[in-house]
Amino acid sequence: MAEFIVPRLYCCCNCRNHVSLHDDIISKAFQGRNGRAFLFSHAMNVVTGPKEDRHLLTGLHTVADVYCGDCREVLGWKYERAYEASQKYKEGKFILEKSKIVMENW
Repeated sequence: MAEFIVPRLYCCCNCRNHVSLHDDIISKAFQGRNGRAFLFSHAMNVVTGPKEDRHLLTGLHTVADVYCGDCREVLGWKYERAYEASQKYKEGKFILEKSKIVMENW
């Protein structure tokens, strides 16, 4: 009998929609609007809002809010553009707030 490896997932805190894989975490040392946040390389089953410039702790960035694809809960944001060279690694990455996601299959 074959064993299935079930990936460790992060889900929307509101509706349990799968939004990212544990393996996609780049850093757990980020700050969101409401406390700690994780930087992810990918997110799934989400929609992004309009792009806007925001002054964050690390300078000016163009970001778009990220919403759960099912219930539209705000989960964090996507970095669209970083204006400082040292922050370019964030472009195309996602911040998901720790208070907005829950773990599944741990």
